[in-house]
Amino acid sequence: MLNITIVSVGKIKTKYLIEAESEYLKRLKPYAKINMVEISPESFSKSSQDKAVSREGEKIETYLSKRPNAKIFLLDERGKEATSLEFSGKLFSFDGEEIILVIGGSVGLDKKLLNKYSSISLSKLTFLHEMTKVILLEQIYRAIAINSGKNYHH
Repeated sequence: MLNITIVSVGKIKTKYLIEAESEYLKRLKPYAKINMVEISPESFSKSSQDKAVSREGEKIETYLSKRPNAKIFLLDERGKEATSLEFSGKLFSFDGEEIILVIGGSVGLDKKLLNKYSSISLSKLTFLHEMTKVILLEQIYRAIAINSGKNYHH
């Protein structure tokens, strides 16, 4: 069974995205242990944006440092792209191990984190961080469907 923790900065606040998140978590329950960890976002202005990202990065690093054996991947638009089949293969290559997927806040992830951990990309496009969580959950569900031969991925 996959053991995945999704660390994200902030909560989903938009109703339809909350509903989509709930739907995918419900679909995933029989196939994977999904742990959702929400890091509180930092308030910022244009001039304090870098400082806020740095503080969020410190909070994320504090969480990650307590899991030295986990397979950690940051979601970043400049990360390594994969097809859904490749993503499924990657997830299942770590089956039984803790996998941590990290989603940054509205202004992204701290450079220190990006330099320390591997990053993957869901697309070259940039998505709202709230939407990224839903897209990621759908891709995890798709990965499971691919691995188990379910008629979901075409």
